[in-house]
Amino acid sequence: MGEGIFKQKNGLLAVDVVGSCGVLTPEQLAGLARLAEKAGAIAFKLTSRQTLVALLPEGRAEGFIEGLATLGLRVSPYGNVVRAVKACPGNEDFCPRALGDALGLGMALQERYLGREVPKDFKIAVAGCPRGCVDPYCADFGVIAAGKDVFDVAVGGMGGSSRPRHGVVIARRIGREKVFALLEHVLARFGELAQPREKLGRAIERLGVEPFLPPAPTLAPEEEDGSLAEFARFLKEHD
Repeated sequence: MGEGIFKQKNGLLAVDVVGSCGVLTPEQLAGLARLAEKAGAIAFKLTSRQTLVALLPEGRAEGFIEGLATLGLRVSPYGNVVRAVKACPGNEDFCPRALGDALGLGMALQERYLGREVPKDFKIAVAGCPRGCVDPYCADFGVIAAGKDVFDVAVGGMGGSSRPRHGVVIARRIGREKVFALLEHVLARFGELAQPREKLGRAIERLGVEPFLPPAPTLAPEEEDGSLAEFARFLKEHD
């Protein structure tokens, strides 16, 4: 497993800091500012993966990196691993459109799977509604809230590619725990079936999606609760 620490052309180091799906407490922000100032950091940059890159002199990076653990933060894993999870502000605290707690699910997925080794980098995105602000259909494993504690799941998306593809929806309206079971199965089959450095989406193109599907009970949907109809009414009222 590699780490998100990259030497820049100008001699600075870019250190990729990961928290919980982009959520930082005031104490963490203040602590980061103190570490950055002490290390002589030039700037921070928010990334598309909801991490925070610090630009700092190479000779002063060690103290900055060691200090991250005291704040409950770390350098983001990099390479052929499960990468930092992207989750939208999809819960009742942050977004009026949220159908389910996408942010809480994303944090839990990241806590369990961040850094797990895979044949090729594996990206997870969790959206709180069909608008999909975190591009779930462009992720290796995309989750979209379809109601309270029920989610749709797509696999094999590749947004960052010269040949982009949308993921294939393999489950609709499954419960929260089934999302974990489904991801566990997909990761296991990915490890078994993918060629070295082959993205999940390319493996699906080569083999079809069927070899990556779990037993039928894992895909069984929960009962309808009318949330999507309520979401459609919300959109109509606020367009």
